[in-house]
Amino acid sequence: MEQTKQNSALICIDFVNEMVSQGGKLTGKGYLTFVEKNNILLNVKSLQDKFRNKNLEIFHVRVSFSENYIEHPANSPLFGKAKEFKALQADTWGTNFAEQIKPLATEKVIVKRRVSAFYGTDLEVILRAKGISTVYLSGVATDLAIESAARDAHDRDFNVIVVSDCCAAANDDDHNKSLITLQKISSVKKLSEIEI
Repeated sequence: MEQTKQNSALICIDFVNEMVSQGGKLTGKGYLTFVEKNNILLNVKSLQDKFRNKNLEIFHVRVSFSENYIEHPANSPLFGKAKEFKALQADTWGTNFAEQIKPLATEKVIVKRRVSAFYGTDLEVILRAKGISTVYLSGVATDLAIESAARDAHDRDFNVIVVSDCCAAANDDDHNKSLITLQKISSVKKLSEIEI
């Protein structure tokens, strides 16, 4: 079993309504179907409970853009249409975290404008200030936000653990291929293997 120490933190990435709740503007990409089929939100809640029961840090990361989309990368194949469809707009239902796994008032929320949770955010600074050396990753999508965060955390010398059944992708193929890649830069574990 994986033993978690006090220098560990859980990072939950992009579990926002836009991607994982009925009515979200990005659910058509397959994320909602994957989440429902694999009980991802229930698994993430169990993972969060493990960390909370041990008073360990949990960070919640969400991608969002200001109302005027000033930070929006118009040429991005991934985010390019967000402005047109008013998707991922800050301070809207779409960028609220899914109700089942929303942050507690004491838990830090990080806002990002790109794929990686580390790019242009204060995530690394806060992790360092809190003495965190091991990060557990869960989120959407496995092949995008999780893989980007894992690469960035790895290159910043964090010990990275990806909790595979607490991550979602557009489909099984994307998810499983990404897990193969992630094994090269992180430890890939199932929820049942995480004992804190």
